[in-house]
Amino acid sequence: MKVLKFGGTSVGSPERMKKLLDIVNPAQRQIVVLSAVSGTTNSLVEIANAYLTDNKAKASTLIAALKTKYETFIQELFDKDEYLQMGKEVITYHFDLLAALANDLFTPVEEKIILAQGELLSTTLYHIYLKQIGVPSVLLPALDFMKVDGDHEPMVDYLTEHITPLLQQYPDNKLFITQGYICRNSFGEIDNLRRGGSDYTASLIGAGIRAEEVQIWTDIDGMHNNDPRIVKGTKPIAQLSFDEAAELAYFGAKILHPQSVFPAQRYKIPVRLLNTMEPSAAGTLISSTTDKGAIKSIAAKDNITAIKIQSSRMLLAYGFLRRVFEVFERYKTPIDMITTSEVAVSVTIDDTTYLGEITRELNDFGSVEVDVNQSIVCIVGDFGTETHGYAARVIESVKHLPLRMISYGGSAYNISILVKTGDKVEALRSLHSRLF
Repeated sequence: MKVLKFGGTSVGSPERMKKLLDIVNPAQRQIVVLSAVSGTTNSLVEIANAYLTDNKAKASTLIAALKTKYETFIQELFDKDEYLQMGKEVITYHFDLLAALANDLFTPVEEKIILAQGELLSTTLYHIYLKQIGVPSVLLPALDFMKVDGDHEPMVDYLTEHITPLLQQYPDNKLFITQGYICRNSFGEIDNLRRGGSDYTASLIGAGIRAEEVQIWTDIDGMHNNDPRIVKGTKPIAQLSFDEAAELAYFGAKILHPQSVFPAQRYKIPVRLLNTMEPSAAGTLISSTTDKGAIKSIAAKDNITAIKIQSSRMLLAYGFLRRVFEVFERYKTPIDMITTSEVAVSVTIDDTTYLGEITRELNDFGSVEVDVNQSIVCIVGDFGTETHGYAARVIESVKHLPLRMISYGGSAYNISILVKTGDKVEALRSLHSRLF
């Protein structure tokens, strides 16, 4: 069985939703994971924010506008009265639910309920559309099998245990539809896998059912060797290892959710990145194998803050770094890059929620410098101990730019450099022209 995930742009209009059957083969056993219709999640976030600020009038206006959008959507999707009526009932149900939240105490629990409506709408409407054209399908509620634990980590064993009997109920059915992004938390409440989580859903389901393959369909023909929005002449990468793909996703490649690689990697399930608008394009295959001795791609991550702690107490001292890292642990702030010398350590973070508290505590260890508006540029490829010359080529490519940090050797798959965000575009273009 294969798992196919389609993003918001792939179901962004009735026409595109109908064209999914150019890709989805009802004769093959598949689970299709759908995101919300493009723009819906952003609208739902606005509605939730209006409720959170107790602006019920604004929430009501936003709900009415989104409902109108869906009323237009179903007019184009359904051409038979029976199924149009079904679509209207679905919309009425979900938008009445959104409106009814004005009567309750609004908490993060209700916020998660609001954010779940996009995927519930898209999958139900698509399921009704398939009924209209006579294609058998089963709607699998993701809330029946997708769950995270107390640390918000997905529970693959739980998924396997609960999705298997659902699939076994329909041994003759080939096509199953389910929601991306949404799940239940350890309390059984509606929750989500955070933005971009539909990729993660597909990978988790693939792991849970030991799928033949997971396909991520989006609006670009695979992962490119640089950011096509910034650099001209980029090309899709034919093949990546799981580790290379994880590095690129984490450091800015927007096509793939950063965490979505790991469940597939654990069970060695190939992942293909494919283009809904150009289904014949080869895309990118992510698997356990890769081409050796090659630089694959470049990605960049913005909104980075660099923190440097300098102290003579670091010299020949053990336990110093542990105490520094414990500060970040206390504030649950992940670190991206690390470089050290005898008397200083520099780290980067992208979550500045507790920057003030962190820097106050770090001042106890020595002098602290903070640089904002930084970007990490990550060069991914074969940087194992047997390769030589690649690091020199990377540094030579950006020798005309001031570099704040360089990280090399922590991974066999990347070199990372930290530059001012104002220098990022030049860094990406210069690296591309010299490396490719």
